[in-house]
Amino acid sequence: MTRTAAPVAAVDCGTNSTRLLVVDADGAPVSRLMEITRLGAGVDATGRLAPEAIDRTVAVLERYRVVMDENGVERARLVATSAVRDATNGADFLRAAEQATGVVPELLDGESEGRLSMAGAVADLDASAGPYLVVDIGGGSTELVAGRGPDDPNLAVVSLQLGCVRVTERWLHGDPPAPDELADAEAGVRALLDEVIERQPRFGEARRLVGLAGTVSTLAALRSGLVHYDRDQVHHAVLSRAEVAEWYHRLATEPAAARLARAGMAAGRQDVIVGGVAVLDAVMERLGFEEFLVSESDILDGLAKSLGAG
Repeated sequence: MTRTAAPVAAVDCGTNSTRLLVVDADGAPVSRLMEITRLGAGVDATGRLAPEAIDRTVAVLERYRVVMDENGVERARLVATSAVRDATNGADFLRAAEQATGVVPELLDGESEGRLSMAGAVADLDASAGPYLVVDIGGGSTELVAGRGPDDPNLAVVSLQLGCVRVTERWLHGDPPAPDELADAEAGVRALLDEVIERQPRFGEARRLVGLAGTVSTLAALRSGLVHYDRDQVHHAVLSRAEVAEWYHRLATEPAAARLARAGMAAGRQDVIVGGVAVLDAVMERLGFEEFLVSESDILDGLAKSLGAG
């Protein structure tokens, strides 16, 4: 009897959330989980992962290991990104993550993270509609990736020290943020973007903008008023630049509690969403995009694909 290939798993330990994707041998999702663990809380200021943040994340990883075992996962990739890259005690987390999961963690650099994000984002898009610009707005960093796909020999990848948590911790201290805090955040984000755009002309050549991660997914959910997450309604939703600007103004001028009360807002994201939308708004404005496509396929899907799924 021919043995059926076992499911594979991908785990992403990000600055704001910890996520799991289990797919079968054909690449069909079996389980897709996300918990906001805020692993990178305070890293921008202290340069270290807080012990309680490590504990929160490791507890989630232990639960994910149970899910992987229940689904018969035999191979997995577990990656850590911006927060762990920046932390002087990142190795402590990597050891704890390996102990919790039995998977040797990989610390991705910004370019590797960007390539995997591109692989997931454009897997179900028409290559002839490119080149694409993928903007992956994480908690601690934002990856900008321009090209027709992850194997494009001229792929342009830049990782910026901008993300929803980092922008919030660096500039947005009020609840809601004061006008001068918003102005400082916008100026800081645009200054970093302008440096990158000047160095990477391919970003300006892209025909379509594709947005990844919690900030863009939340905007799509807010726009649709989703009481419960529905991937089919979020994946490949299109939002205009005017809608992004409108949501930025709304969210930035109300307290976090009011944001959380909105249908579509995930608990744990309400205090950092403004920082993430500030990055998205600046990318669209600086590069002249009038709309963007939301993709719920991202680095997790790229990791699963690298394991031979699908």
